[in-house]
Amino acid sequence: MHAVVLYTFGPAENLRYEVVPDPVPGPGQVRIAVKAAGVHLIETAMRAGLAIGPPLPELPAIFGGEVAGTVESVGPGVDADWIGRDVVTSAGRPGGYAELAVADVAALHRMPGGLSHEAAVAMVVTGRTTIGVLDIAGLTTDDVVLVTSAAGGIGRLIVQHARRLGAKVVAAAGGPAKVAAVWDLGADHAVDYNEPGWAETVRESLGGREVTVVLDGVSGEKARAAFDLLADGGRMITFGAASRQEFHPDPEVLKARDVTMIDALALLIGSPEVMPADETRALAAAAEGALVPAVQTFPLAQAATAHAALESRATTGKVVLLP
Repeated sequence: MHAVVLYTFGPAENLRYEVVPDPVPGPGQVRIAVKAAGVHLIETAMRAGLAIGPPLPELPAIFGGEVAGTVESVGPGVDADWIGRDVVTSAGRPGGYAELAVADVAALHRMPGGLSHEAAVAMVVTGRTTIGVLDIAGLTTDDVVLVTSAAGGIGRLIVQHARRLGAKVVAAAGGPAKVAAVWDLGADHAVDYNEPGWAETVRESLGGREVTVVLDGVSGEKARAAFDLLADGGRMITFGAASRQEFHPDPEVLKARDVTMIDALALLIGSPEVMPADETRALAAAAEGALVPAVQTFPLAQAATAHAALESRATTGKVVLLP
């Protein structure tokens, strides 16, 4: 099969598209003909050798646990009825950056009717994470919500949910094209946070109302500006650090302003038992049209290009590889 293999940590061009042996499903496993493979931002950091997330893999490695496709063979002990079924999983092995991947049958979801492979693979982790973040955020119709990285995979889904709920939504994204994209999602206000003075633009657009919730996927200086916009008594939920910078407000400032600060990803990673149920909820929400993922696709052979685009924040929505 063709796969994308990393032999040495470093830049995106270290990802090599080549022919490798087909994986063999073991007991309790199936082999999937991959139709779509999700690319996660943390994988770009792991590829670079940055120990800022999960443990770095042993090399050579094939990245990509997010896999959607068709079961084409089964291992010992697995019902042959799985063969031919469209499935999606967050636990593909050796990795989804390949034409074939194996996964434990217990980790599979049958694809909901009407959902494309690309949409399913976008929702199985990104959607699952969004569901968890929204559960933690507990948004209400009274909230004024500021979403950073609003044109990203999670950000776009948060904007959709908040608008459907009836909250007022301020979407912050980088560049005119991304700002246009979040306007199209129905945001009440959209702003380019690469422009100087964007925070003041938000303040003026709200006409005296204050931000009650910040949902931040960027961290760094943009998160600091968003924090400064937050009303006393508000809450700030973080779900990523796309800038690869850190933002840690002074605990005394948090206390004085009565602001609740929550690292949603830390809570979700610490609660793995809820992940399968959240995956099911996310897939169902997409199948029902309640949450519609945006997908930007690249051919599998161009995985290095996809990594470089994601790192430079030149992508919109979920990045998906197509074998």
